Amino acid sequence: MQFTLNELDAAAALVGTQIPPTPQYAWPQLAARLGCDVWVKHENHGPTGAFKARGGVTFIDWLRRTAPDSPGIITATRGNHGQSQARAATAAGLRAVIYVPLGNSREKNAAMRAFGADLREFGADFDSAKDEAMRMAPLEGLTPVPPFHPELVRGVASYALEFFRASPPLEAVYVPIGCGSGICGTIAARDALGLTTKVIGVVSTHAPTAKLSFDSGTLTPTASAQTFADGMAVRVPVPDAYAIYARGAARIIAVSDDEVAQAIRVLFADTHSAAEGAGAAALAGLMQERAQMQGKRVGVIVSGGNIDTPWLAEVLAGGTPRV
Repeated sequence: MQFTLNELDAAAALVGTQIPPTPQYAWPQLAARLGCDVWVKHENHGPTGAFKARGGVTFIDWLRRTAPDSPGIITATRGNHGQSQARAATAAGLRAVIYVPLGNSREKNAAMRAFGADLREFGADFDSAKDEAMRMAPLEGLTPVPPFHPELVRGVASYALEFFRASPPLEAVYVPIGCGSGICGTIAARDALGLTTKVIGVVSTHAPTAKLSFDSGTLTPTASAQTFADGMAVRVPVPDAYAIYARGAARIIAVSDDEVAQAIRVLFADTHSAAEGAGAAALAGLMQERAQMQGKRVGVIVSGGNIDTPWLAEVLAGGTPRV
């Protein structure tokens, strides 16, 4: 899956009709703390509070063009992808059936319903909910939205185009990985622009499937994915995403829940910005590798800010939510 710059620019223009560019700032307190020039791309400032909103725009536009008789979509999520799809589908007059695992974020669930989702709870984790959504798609006559699709990647790549064009040249950029659209969109934008920026993926130590797959050279699922950074809580790697980050990422590193919680606190203190667990994971990765990034210009993707209030309160008080 490769995209030309024209293809990515066309997707960005479409996304831009609904979603204004998000800001990117060089934060001096982060620079002083970490010893490098830190540029933060604030995807937590978008209309759903997460980067996924971009892929919803491009996927639903593609669906309306290629399957005009489809009555709607069905998909699974931990929250941000579901908000994106519900927002875009409902705006286009389509149904949006969204599956989430039992015990999913209450506030993300409420947001999805507010965007028009028919929300259904199933299974113990994302992968179980995903399997059920895909099973139900033909039974309900709805178009399944997989966790990874060319139109999702083309849409979310628009944040990377914005970032690379608006910031000075970046020597490295840290990107969280769940199913992989974010890191693959970043790699696609980098390659289309002809840049040499190293793209470094970040996963949770409790959900390391992408790192295990990258390091071993073969798809490697895990038995569980229990982390409060729910945007990264994936057990089974996506083959199409793996094919891209296996060749396009410099490396993939793993951060603990305690490191993620500390990164949330640092972001709040140094940028006065709230991040969810996956949204702070990129900064946690940079903090882990601060020694080798001294004096460099580094990008960090804050992919989302949709953290439940009780968890944010616990983190800001110095704790780490346990799941």
